[in-house]
Amino acid sequence: VEAVLKNRIVMVTGAAGSIGSEIVRQVAKHNPQVILLLEIAESPLHDLTVDLRRKYPDLQFIPIISDVRNVDMVEEVFTEYHPTVVFHAAAYKHVPLMEDFPTQAIMANVLGTKNMADMAIKYKAKRFVMISTDKAVNPTNVMGASKRIAEIYVQSLFLKQVRENTNCTKFITTRFGNVLGSNGSVVPFFKKQIAEGGPVTVTHPDIIRYFMTIPEATCLVLEAATLGNGGEIFCFDMGHPVRIADLAKNMIR
Repeated sequence: VEAVLKNRIVMVTGAAGSIGSEIVRQVAKHNPQVILLLEIAESPLHDLTVDLRRKYPDLQFIPIISDVRNVDMVEEVFTEYHPTVVFHAAAYKHVPLMEDFPTQAIMANVLGTKNMADMAIKYKAKRFVMISTDKAVNPTNVMGASKRIAEIYVQSLFLKQVRENTNCTKFITTRFGNVLGSNGSVVPFFKKQIAEGGPVTVTHPDIIRYFMTIPEATCLVLEAATLGNGGEIFCFDMGHPVRIADLAKNMIR
């Protein structure tokens, strides 16, 4: 991992999100030249930047308020900084909301990824790591389908480019399962319900989920970024499934 990241210009999109911010923190341990924190949400980006500069005073962090859906804004960043490695974590991820606003899912997850991927090739980034989801497997909802389209786009783009230039940008996809404690996930939701004295609501007693901690999952993302030769989709071994009802009971206990 150090060999891929040391002294490199690394860009993380969705940098202030629960996944993006952990990628930034783990990348920071491998001595990059600079980390570009690309984010649309102003307040979380400010808080993250303050925290990072306090913890890593010798590292250069550049916060950038930008929108991956806007190709001109994306190109502006690539023109100025020419990142070597891109971790693309910016996305809309909440399934019920994306069912209600499917256009937004397509704009952010498909068009946003296309803009980033196209610019990575145009400005000769070495590696592009797309953060996808296990919901892209035989998708049953708009969010999963939008991420699957994005996966197909970056894979196809790589296969086209590599025929013309074997030294082109390597596109690597990693599929996350559910990560414990990420924004909007079930664990903070249950904690809030318990703190309020209940009730703790479980949609169905037989629902199961695979879980992993954010640092564990992010560590695997960095490994995938290192191991990938381009065109792969890495699926994490998420261990054994957990019944949501059992998780709720354990948290109450």
